[in-house]
Amino acid sequence: METTVALHQDAPPKPKPGETCNGCGLCCAVTLCPLGRLRFWRTRGPCPALHWDQNATRYVCALATGKWTKRWIAAGKGCDCAYEAEAPG
Repeated sequence: METTVALHQDAPPKPKPGETCNGCGLCCAVTLCPLGRLRFWRTRGPCPALHWDQNATRYVCALATGKWTKRWIAAGKGCDCAYEAEAPG
C-alpha cells in the first residue's frame, strides 16, 4: 500500500536502516510510536507531536522531552522506519 506524506522541503534525507536518527520525520509522519499512541489514542500519522525545528532544520518530537521518554521511544537511535522516501515529481 502506498502512503503519501508531506515533509518540510529542508528536512534531511531518511537515513538507512540502523543509521542514527537525523530528524527526517518520515516515521512520525506515517505512524505513531507507543508513546504517541497512548497520548493521542490513534495509530496512524502524522503524529501531532511532530514539529519542525527551523533552527536545527530537522523534525523533533514534542513528547520526547525527558530522559525516560526519549529512551522509551529510542529517540535519536538507529532508524527503524521501514518506509522509503521519494521526492515528488
